Amino acid sequence: MKKIFIYTLAALTLMACGKKTETTAAQEEERVEQVRTIVLQPREIEREISVSTNLQGYLTQNVAPSLTGKIEHIYREVGDRVASGDDLVRMDQTQYKTTKISLANLEVEKNRVEMLLKTGSATQQQYDQITTQYNSTKEQLEFLETNTYVKAPFAGVISAKNYEDGELYGGQPILILTQIDKLKALVAIPETYFPLFKAGMKLTLASEIYPGQTFPATVEIVYPTIDPSSHTFQCKIVVPNGRNLLRPGMYVTTTIGLGKANAIVVPYQSVEKLVGANDRYVFIVEDGRAKRVAVELGQRFDQDIEIIAPEIKAGVEFVTTGQHKLVDGVKVNVVK
Repeated sequence: MKKIFIYTLAALTLMACGKKTETTAAQEEERVEQVRTIVLQPREIEREISVSTNLQGYLTQNVAPSLTGKIEHIYREVGDRVASGDDLVRMDQTQYKTTKISLANLEVEKNRVEMLLKTGSATQQQYDQITTQYNSTKEQLEFLETNTYVKAPFAGVISAKNYEDGELYGGQPILILTQIDKLKALVAIPETYFPLFKAGMKLTLASEIYPGQTFPATVEIVYPTIDPSSHTFQCKIVVPNGRNLLRPGMYVTTTIGLGKANAIVVPYQSVEKLVGANDRYVFIVEDGRAKRVAVELGQRFDQDIEIIAPEIKAGVEFVTTGQHKLVDGVKVNVVK
């Protein structure tokens, strides 16, 4: 009889514990969070984005002849301005001069064989052989001339010099020529704006070195692919620099105007950031419950920010306060 009593007591205890657990879970599931909300409405904005970048010379040329050997003379120093076609470097001339003499001798021989061919004293094969040798030597001489007497391919400034006269030329370029009267820059643009960017768009640059000044620029190339890791695409911009105020390597901010647009703008503080990632999300209210929505950020307006997602549209009830305590699907009570 004692054993039966003990078993019954244990069973009642387990039933009571189970009932308590079920009650606690039900209470937890039905918890209600207090929030404040707004009803989303589109707002007309002046669409523009600002990104930062570093300037580069529009063209940069490593002065690196295809000949090894001694550098006879370097005509320019770092900082020198050069025009297209100016002499930059003279390499050892021995091979060039030897080939030039060979070509002159071959030309004489070619003319002699040509005369003999006309009188029947030489064969067409002999003439073809000397002509082939002459043409080959002429090409070699042109190659040697280009790489012995190195000239500037465009106007610019000498930005680096790695050798002195008389040194043996190895792997490094002898000089580096950089164009500075026209500059370029690559800017990374969020993928959201990809449909809005076209080649020929006008924009402005600003540099902290010149407070209050802006510099015009133009989008030259819109790259056709999106970087899947950063969700950005690149644009190449070209910057006229006739006054030479800007320099390669300068840090500038690019402002790009994209016209007027309707956008959903919310308080910046209402946007949550996923821990350990750069993903952003917000909460909206549907049927009395919180719904978590992943969003992309657009343009910033002081304390407000544009957000973009398919679920974010006019008429949606959006949580502005109390979102830190929310989880997807929890019941909410909207405090007016």
